[in-house]
Amino acid sequence: MTLTIDQMIADVLRREGGYVNHPNDRGGPTNFGITQRSLATWRGQPVSAQDVRQLAQDEAVRIYKARYFTGPRLHRLPPALQPQLFDMAVNHGPGRAVKLLQQVINQAGFGPLETDGRVGPATAGAAARALDAMGDYLHNALVDERLAFYRRIVSRNPSQGVFLKGWTRRADEFRRRITNSEVA
Repeated sequence: MTLTIDQMIADVLRREGGYVNHPNDRGGPTNFGITQRSLATWRGQPVSAQDVRQLAQDEAVRIYKARYFTGPRLHRLPPALQPQLFDMAVNHGPGRAVKLLQQVINQAGFGPLETDGRVGPATAGAAARALDAMGDYLHNALVDERLAFYRRIVSRNPSQGVFLKGWTRRADEFRRRITNSEVA
C-alpha cells in the first residue's frame, strides 16, 4: 500500500506526540517532533521554548513537507520506501536517513553509492533496483541499520539510553514479516 505524504505525516505526529522537554533530549524543547533549532531555522529567527510549545500542528505539517520530504527529495525514492525514510529523516535528520539507506544499498551490492546523504539519480535508481530484488528484506535491513545507529548513539553517550526502548519500538514498526515461502 502506498501512503501519501499526509498519511506519513499523520503517522509521524502519532509517534512524536505533543510538547516535550526531556532533560536528556539533545534536541531540547520539541513539539510534534519539531525541535527548537528546526523551528528557528524554518522561521529564520531565534525561537524560545514557549514558541515551540505554541507551535501549531499545521505549521509542523508544512515544515515536515518542505524540510523532511520534498527538500531532501525523498519523493524521488520508490513509494514503498518513502514512509520509512521519511520517519528516519524526522528522527535522525534527512541527511543521516539517506546515508543509512545508501549504506544498506552498498552493503547489499547495489552500489557503489557515495554516502553523501543526498537523493540524486544514482541513489534513487539503486534504491529501486535494491527494492525490486530484495523486497521486504530491504525494509528489514534498513531497520537493522537504524537500530545499529541507535546503539552507537547510546555507546557514545549513555545518557541517551533512556530513549533506546522507544527508538527501537519506532524502528521496528517498519520491520516486515517474511514468510518461509518468500525465502528462496
